[in-house]
Parts: sequence; structure tokens; C-alpha cells
Amino acid sequence: MSLLGIDVGTTGCKACAFSVEGNLLASAYQEYDILRRQHGWSEMDVPRVWEKIKATIRAVASQTRKDPVRALAVSSLGEAMVPVTHDRRIVGPSLLNNDIRGEEFLGHLSARFDNARLYTINGNTLGNHYGLTKLLWLRAHQPQTFHSADKFLLWGSFVPFMLGADPVVDYSLANRTLLFDIAQQKWSPELLAGAGLEQAKLPDLAPSGTAIGHISTAAAEDLGLPRNVLLATGAHDQCAGALGCGAILPGRTMLGMGTYLCLVPVFTERQKPESMIPRGLNTEHHAVPGHFVTFIYNQGGVLFKWYRDTFAAAERDAARKTGDDVYAPLLAEMPPGPSTVTVLPHFTATGPPDFITDSCGIITGLHLDTSRGDILKGILEGAVFYLRECIQSLPPAIQVNEIRVVGGGAKSPQWIQLTADILGCPLLRPTLTEAGALGAAIMAGVASRAYTTFTQGVQASVRIQKSFEPAPQLKAPYHQRFAQYAQLWPHIKNYVNLPPHPQPPS
Repeated sequence: MSLLGIDVGTTGCKACAFSVEGNLLASAYQEYDILRRQHGWSEMDVPRVWEKIKATIRAVASQTRKDPVRALAVSSLGEAMVPVTHDRRIVGPSLLNNDIRGEEFLGHLSARFDNARLYTINGNTLGNHYGLTKLLWLRAHQPQTFHSADKFLLWGSFVPFMLGADPVVDYSLANRTLLFDIAQQKWSPELLAGAGLEQAKLPDLAPSGTAIGHISTAAAEDLGLPRNVLLATGAHDQCAGALGCGAILPGRTMLGMGTYLCLVPVFTERQKPESMIPRGLNTEHHAVPGHFVTFIYNQGGVLFKWYRDTFAAAERDAARKTGDDVYAPLLAEMPPGPSTVTVLPHFTATGPPDFITDSCGIITGLHLDTSRGDILKGILEGAVFYLRECIQSLPPAIQVNEIRVVGGGAKSPQWIQLTADILGCPLLRPTLTEAGALGAAIMAGVASRAYTTFTQGVQASVRIQKSFEPAPQLKAPYHQRFAQYAQLWPHIKNYVNLPPHPQPPS
């Protein structure tokens, strides 16, 4: 018997089967492209992505016949929704959070709901990256798609629905629509009325780890799965990742080290809007009942990729031919101790607290003897300094006492150690650093009663491989370097603001 966790991302999907003890039995991965049919548009080709998801499930099913899958759940990207009919037909694309469509409705919505009221109900402030504005755009500009869709499903509910489940979404993903009442744990009549939308277009609601049906006979035969596989509600990928690395208690925090550096602190009491909105912080249900999370992030992983392509293109091309890891040799070039280079990591739009879009990256402290290893270390330090600044401004009730690292960057001991030294707290690396799929499998285990609680699922399946402790001798040097970093943006922001990008004609 095994548990299947499916992790659906923006550019790829993964399916992993685990034993109830958390041992990885089989995995498969498929990539897909984002469609950009016009400037500023960004969407997923749903039929193509669905075929890729099914291919990963088939691959895992073929490897687990001795340990057949008993239950499955999905970890998925947030915000993007899929229009479907009751008979499980896909009737349109899935608009991503960075798609510009929907911006025209922000003024109308802001007149109906100020941020304090919206935050009180939903835990978020108004923005075009949520599902609400995309629904309004479809209704206005693609009415045939909007009206032919019986339901708009977030990806964590779409996948089980296509396999035979009822159309049900968990609380964390429902939150990404801006239409969810976080306190009442239901769709908000006030927000729906203000937007002029009908609740009937949305899925039903249930906590993560709830049974919502069984796989259909046709889907089981198509995918090679047993006919009695239980289908369960999953979670937003950040929440699933936090569960999959054991960040399920207040003070424990997940750090996803991928395209984004994303800290996910866990807490149990909702904070007042006036303590969260100025800090750019949201509130979202964790997958674990009675717990909440918030997100602190920047695009640290993207900066590493930019460095690789700019300073080490030859090594990158050689590694592609040989299949070697290009990142480890580059990290090995970093000097000991803090870099002499200070980097403002505003190379692209920033995250909390200010969500700056009109800045740019800054590299200071360059000399003729500055090595590229110095520059790389400065870049990584700048991304972590950004997180440290956000952590220091958290409300007192939200603590970051222990950090568990997951994602591709968690394979690098140098990057993890640097992060521990700057943040001044232990970083724990689990044995399995691709935690989203494991978190989904734990939710499937709770729904199928392989685990009686989420805590039991974590205790059974999450193991810590290594703890990275802050180096005491670097506390003072990094305190000084952080103080210098903290002054860079205030002193230079009036000189680097860029004009807004021109919008394409409608």
C-alpha cells in the first residue's frame, strides 16, 4: 500500500508514491510551457498540462504494483483556475497570477472594499494576482467561456475532479480567489455580491485531508491505478511543502529555496489587519487544522540563475553536455566569511513588505580584485538579508525559531549555511527536500486514515537529515554587513526608480 502525492506547478508537475513510513517508492516528472499569446498574457494550456499530469501518474502507478496506491491528494500552485463543465470537460485556459488581464477591475473593487475590510474577511489585500479579477475579465471579455463553465476549479481541486471526485477545494487554495471568508470557512456572500459573482460557479469547500470521492473506473483503467483509490483535498503548494517538511507548529518555518526564496511561518492566532497590512503580510489557512501561515519571499533563485547565465555561461553549457551539476562548483568559489560585495536584490519585482516594481538591482563594493565568487556570495547574502529584514519586522505573535529548508537550493550546504549564519537560527534539512508531494501524500494518508492526525503523519514520514547551526564567529560580522545592507535602499531609492513599463494597446 502506498500514498500518492501530486505536485502541480507553473512549469512542471511531479507525482511521487510514498510508503506510510515516508519512504519514496517511485516518482515521475513532466515539464510544460507557459502560453504567452499576447504581451502580458500568461496562461496554462489545460488539456496539455492534464496529459502531462496523467503521464506522471501512469509512470508511478507502473512502478508501484507491489505497493498499490491507496489514496492521493494534490499540492498545487495558487490563484490559477480551470473552467470545467459538470461532465468534466475543459472549456478554457487557466490564467496565471502574473497575467495582466483583470487589472481594469481593481478600481471598481477597491471602491467596494478597502484593504482593511478585505483583509478582515479574506486575509489578503486587493491585487490582480488573485483569481477574482481573472474571473471578472473572463466574464467581460470571454463570456462564452465564462457562461459555459459550470465550475472554476483551482488546480488542487481540478485534478481530483478529473479523476472522479466531487468539485471540492481546500481552504488554503480557496483563499487565493479573494472570495473566501477565512473566519467562517465558507465563500463570502459579501465579497461575492461586491464582485457580482455567483457562488454556484465555485467548488464546495473542505479542510485539507478530507475524502472527496474515489477514482472513476475509466480513470483507474487509463492510469493503471487500483479501482478503489481514495481522492482527498490537498493544499496550496507552500502549505503542502510546510506540512511535508514538518513545519506544523508555531515557531517552525519552512524556507523554500527555489525560483523564489519563500519563508512560511506558522502561527495559530489571526493577527489584526493593522499589524499585517503595513508589513505586506497575508494570512492563509495551513493544511494543518487550527493553524495559519503567511508568506515572506523574494526571487532569490532567479538571481542565482541570472548569475550563472551572466558570469558562468561556458560552465553552464559544458554542464548541459555532460549532465554535471554547474551550481556546486560555482558555490565552491565563494570566499569564507561575509562577502565584500553588497547586493540589493531588486532585480525584479520584490515581495513583502513593499512589492516594489520600479526599482532595479544594485551591486556595490566592486574592486579590481573582486572575484566572481565574491559577487555570487554577495547576491545570495542580499536575498537572505531581505528575508532577515522582513523577519525582524514580524508581529510579536509570529515567531521564526527554527527553519526547515526544502526545494532545489536545499541541496547546497553552502547556501544553507550562509542562510543560517545571516538569520541566526538553525536550518534543518529533511531527508526529502521535495516536500510538496510528500505533504500531499500525508494529506491523502489522513483522509484514508492511514494516519489519525497530521502530527502522526509527520512523525511517521518526515526525517531530519542534518541541522545547520549559525557560526558564532560570524554573528558580529554579519550584523555589521546587514546594517550596511539595510541602509542601501533608503539612500539610493530616489536615484534608481524606473518609469513604469508601457501597457500594450487593448
